[in-house]
Amino acid sequence: MNQRNSFGSAPAWVPATGHALRHAGVHFDAVRIGGFLGEDVAYRLMAFTDFQAGPIVREATGEKNYYFLLPPQTVTAHQWPAPTRALSRNGRSEAFVGIPALYGVTWPLDWRSRPTIEDPFVEPELLLHTVKCALR
Repeated sequence: MNQRNSFGSAPAWVPATGHALRHAGVHFDAVRIGGFLGEDVAYRLMAFTDFQAGPIVREATGEKNYYFLLPPQTVTAHQWPAPTRALSRNGRSEAFVGIPALYGVTWPLDWRSRPTIEDPFVEPELLLHTVKCALR
């Protein structure tokens, strides 16, 4: 899983150009949070981690969803409060997440926080704590 794309700094599941759908639960799990709450959680998480939060994808259309990418097979270990939605691989359904390239035209997706070698995923416990604080 440590393969890198041609940019040398992104996981192999990040496309080189444009954007692509990736199956949640294979390379990563995801937590989807919509609208203002998603932006608030992303901002709090980034501020707390000195802008080293790990990968957060922002969707520019519709509800303006935010996808926080966690290590694979970790999202089900936690109870995610409404209105968050945990996305992983399970027997009931399949979920796909749009992943933008690191650079170039990727509309309607972009990175609110990019994956790095040092921070390839968002920390699940920290995300859960941040969501609970934002909901208070």
